[in-house]
Amino acid sequence: MFGLGTPELIVILGIAFLVFGGKKLPEIGAGLGKGIKSFKSGLSEVEDAGKNLVEDNIPGVKEVKSLKEKVDKAKDIGNVLKS
Repeated sequence: MFGLGTPELIVILGIAFLVFGGKKLPEIGAGLGKGIKSFKSGLSEVEDAGKNLVEDNIPGVKEVKSLKEKVDKAKDIGNVLKS
């Protein structure tokens, strides 16, 4: 994790404890966790919207996907018959 070992993390946590105090650290941790969770959910929403946008606006994408699925099924059947 970024080249930080256990001793370095302990020193960082000790300094954070001295700066913020024992009562503020859980609040800061909870806020940080909520922020990261919100960021990840927002990122996944943007990725989903981008995928839907590409599929809806580019002609032929749905046809190519269905054709790819058919080819994959044919490959699977071919592999079963070879065995």
